[in-house]
Amino acid sequence: MRSTKTKFVGEYPINASSRLLYPYLSTASGLAEWFCDDVKVEVNKVFNFVWDGSNHYAEMTGFRTNRSVRFNFLDDNRQHVSDPSYIDFSIESSELTQEQFLKVVDYSDEEDQEELAELWEHLMQNLREIIGG
Repeated sequence: MRSTKTKFVGEYPINASSRLLYPYLSTASGLAEWFCDDVKVEVNKVFNFVWDGSNHYAEMTGFRTNRSVRFNFLDDNRQHVSDPSYIDFSIESSELTQEQFLKVVDYSDEEDQEELAELWEHLMQNLREIIGG
């Protein structure tokens, strides 16, 4: 039985340069400050995101320095799955207003869009407090 995944997309204004913001999206120490309880990078460059004491393994499958990063989640044995959950962060700016914003794509088993929206809003508040944006 295949579970149906949901794609949540959120865009959050953020008052910080992409150079300041990018390490918070792409490094274990940066992500651990706002995104989850802890992040460890293992020998094979697999990121281990820790939430509430449980491990979630992911691989950084794409990145453009100071622009975007994507993490594809693996199974508990750190193996690839056919339809992986992923989180994609991209730093974008409005040509019109020159405002920076962070676009988040969260593709996961979580079906409750409202809950996801609240979760990401909370995470973005954490991030803004840390970077002062």
